[in-house]
Amino acid sequence: MDTQLRRGILEVCVLKALTEGESYGYQIIKDISPYVVMSESTLYPILKRLETSGALTVESREHNGRLRKYYSITNTGRRRIDAFLTEWEDVTRAYEYIKGGADYEKS
Repeated sequence: MDTQLRRGILEVCVLKALTEGESYGYQIIKDISPYVVMSESTLYPILKRLETSGALTVESREHNGRLRKYYSITNTGRRRIDAFLTEWEDVTRAYEYIKGGADYEKS
């Protein structure tokens, strides 16, 4: 899969995980693991990009004597999910067109 496409999909998966409420890194990975594979080394740069773009907010709080960052989706993040879903319909149509042409005769 194209790197940029995968990155965009993973970002929207992270945002979707936050639509259920605030969460932290390990829990986000756990929540999306049935759907996509993501490591911590992939997640944290994504969280930083999403924070910088205003798609989520972050708050540090103490948990078991350590600071833990909790992430929450913003309205900008929700709009990003909506835009992705609209754009994905276009991708799906293109995929169906390409797949329909997959029966071409090989030379």
